[in-house]
Amino acid sequence: MGSNWDITYFKPDKPGVIFTKTEVSFAFEASTAIECGVILYDGKSKEQRYPFSNEGRTGALYGITLKGNPVADYTYNYYDGDRIITDIYAKGIKGLEKWGDSANGIRKTYGTFPDSRFDWQKDVPLKIPLEDSILYGLNVRAFTMHKSSGVKNRGTFEGIIEKIPYLTELGITAIELMPCYEYEECMFPEKVIPASIPLQAQPFINVMSKEQVEQEAPKINCWGFQKGFYYAPKASYSASSHPEHSFKSMVRELHKNGIEVIMQFYFPQEIKQLYMLEVIKFWVKEYHIDGVRINGFHIPYRLLAEESALKDTKIWCSYLPREEFEILDDTINKNFMEDNGNYRQDMRRYLKGDEGLMNQVLYYQRRNPRKYGVVNYLADYDGFTLYDCVSYEKKHNEANGENNHDGNDVNFTWNCGAEGVSRKKSVLELRQKQIKNALTFVFLAQGIPFIFSGDEFANSRNGNNNCYCQDNESGWIHWKKTRFSEDITAYVQFLIRLRKKNQILHMKEELLGIDLEGCGYPDISYHGIKAWIPDLSYISRMIGTLLCGQYAPEKQENFFYFAYNMHWEMHELALPKLPKDKAWIKIADTSLPFKEQQSSVCIEDENSVISVKERSIAIYQTRKIPVLKKDGKSKKVRKNG
Repeated sequence: MGSNWDITYFKPDKPGVIFTKTEVSFAFEASTAIECGVILYDGKSKEQRYPFSNEGRTGALYGITLKGNPVADYTYNYYDGDRIITDIYAKGIKGLEKWGDSANGIRKTYGTFPDSRFDWQKDVPLKIPLEDSILYGLNVRAFTMHKSSGVKNRGTFEGIIEKIPYLTELGITAIELMPCYEYEECMFPEKVIPASIPLQAQPFINVMSKEQVEQEAPKINCWGFQKGFYYAPKASYSASSHPEHSFKSMVRELHKNGIEVIMQFYFPQEIKQLYMLEVIKFWVKEYHIDGVRINGFHIPYRLLAEESALKDTKIWCSYLPREEFEILDDTINKNFMEDNGNYRQDMRRYLKGDEGLMNQVLYYQRRNPRKYGVVNYLADYDGFTLYDCVSYEKKHNEANGENNHDGNDVNFTWNCGAEGVSRKKSVLELRQKQIKNALTFVFLAQGIPFIFSGDEFANSRNGNNNCYCQDNESGWIHWKKTRFSEDITAYVQFLIRLRKKNQILHMKEELLGIDLEGCGYPDISYHGIKAWIPDLSYISRMIGTLLCGQYAPEKQENFFYFAYNMHWEMHELALPKLPKDKAWIKIADTSLPFKEQQSSVCIEDENSVISVKERSIAIYQTRKIPVLKKDGKSKKVRKNG
């Protein structure tokens, strides 16, 4: 490789790479001023080094521009003293294209210059309000890797495109992707990823001997919660040699079908806050993502909230510091989300029948802050799947090779009478009912519902609650179709349709429990054996919740009544008296197979009392009925459903 580049130096104000077809400018933060520069590789001959100069230096930043050759023909790294560094600002990474390839030990990586041109076909952000959002989490590889997925391009962005008809039929409004930026999934002992912030150079060495490599293959990190190359989409998740185009195609096609894309990032402790901000802005601008879910350390809440370019971007954190959000003015968009406190733990406890929880349950189901959203879920990538929550009481992580010491020991789950696999009809019926109860909690809560892929059809990980290294059938989703799973899927679709159709089920702000409209009913109220008198005692496990549709923006006339009974015995609840032109109709009951249910007969008595079966939820909705006026008095016409 000859030195046939025109070289100039410039004083950069931030690190990164900017390039055209025949020109590239590098800005690099060096840890030493002794000797540092750029290395170019053409894949044919020896590398060529281009040292930085103090002529192009600003503090610890160095800038150099090379001009005169087709940039796409080259890859690059930096050298800093005697170490080689792969650029954490690289828009593409070479060397990690093959998933789990550990045959030669630690893999060498290089920055690339990918072609950013793409036909977006007038794609624009969907900007779905938080209150209208229904989130669906997935791991790109695990989502379609199993042969039962039925897709051609398994475990890839293209595989997600093939599943769009399924996602639209399900009814979700956004997918949330576990880390799918570039990272080294092979977990070599003592391995350090050759990219970090602040930049610490790493030599290209194999810390394992050849014998060690042959004897013990490294674990595979399927989840990606580690340092990575945050500007580059993961090449092994692409069915083509252009992961940038694969990811963009996925986003574009999802947008065409009304589905947003939220991308999860994990930032370790050493990652700088400004770097986090720039990474997120890059993905929003370059890849048209609609939101981010941020895990890690030192999250720059204030910077994210004040960034003008992110005002329409959904930002999901596990926790939002109140002091940061109290100072924000009222004109900000409601685009931030946090986990709804201890929703997962407390609702799991309520699901299995624990006592002393009614006040927490009502709080979590109603909670809906004015300035930010709250996300409700009982299962996520970490911990048990929803099916395993009702099938296992103890974790079974032996396959992870850590003597079952990894993963959470406290899961607040109940196995319905048998640990793990069971063919007993009573156990399976109870598990199905409990899954539907859990899904009802999530979709009828006022916050933002989230389910993890596979939970809508009872996917299991066989009791492994920390499946981070299971790149196999245990960690992949099984797209099985059984009467058991199809009933749950149909019920999820029903809940999503019900939620979308009725604004009172997903209001923009929290319901107050006050009759502000003067219509005779508060927006939300609670009931027990007697109407308007809820039992919130320590031993209570049942409650009736009434929602008045007249408080919805469209002034909908529907009332809803949710009868919750998580006790192991049947209980009675009172249905509140309705206006004269309305009657109650039961539209769902988790104690029954969903596909066998039909709308019940109208209940028209002035003071109706219903029986709610053990460990079940019944959903009631009002419908209009004719009223005949005789002698100046109104009278309901009794009519069966």
